[in-house]
Amino acid sequence: MNTPAVSLEQVLMARQSIDGRIIDVDEPVVKQVIFRLGHLWLAFPGDRIREILTDCPVFSLPGCPPTLEGVINVRGDIESVLHLGQVLGVETSPPSAKSRILLVQGHSLRTGVRVDSVEDVIDVVQGSIRQPPHTLPERWRPVVQGIVEFGGHPVTILDVEYLFEHYRSGLL
Repeated sequence: MNTPAVSLEQVLMARQSIDGRIIDVDEPVVKQVIFRLGHLWLAFPGDRIREILTDCPVFSLPGCPPTLEGVINVRGDIESVLHLGQVLGVETSPPSAKSRILLVQGHSLRTGVRVDSVEDVIDVVQGSIRQPPHTLPERWRPVVQGIVEFGGHPVTILDVEYLFEHYRSGLL
């Protein structure tokens, strides 16, 4: 005996006629700034990004570690620029027309972070953020908050607070 196929719309209309109301539940969303660093797709939580800068000259400082690219002048404020590739141990592309500097604000540090390109700023449903896989390298596990899909690519969400705190203490 074949039962006829019923669409979701038909089920909802039938349910509404029984209940008289349908409750729409919104899941919380979090803004993410998705960027490329070498071959990786990464993201920082949007509430940590103050500004995305283009075409900003970075002035190197003699004697600084390779993880500190230099400093920039942002409307009279001098900001440091971390070389995120060096901090994470990832090979990056040389600065190009697509390169951007993200002004990132953490609780313990405010700095610029050069990335190869900014791909998008999106709202991500909190429930769609997956736990990091157990196959992550040991060094990366604490700095990764989760994984989301964007444009067919897995995007690794980085924990700004962990990254900055451990960078300041010399552990990264």
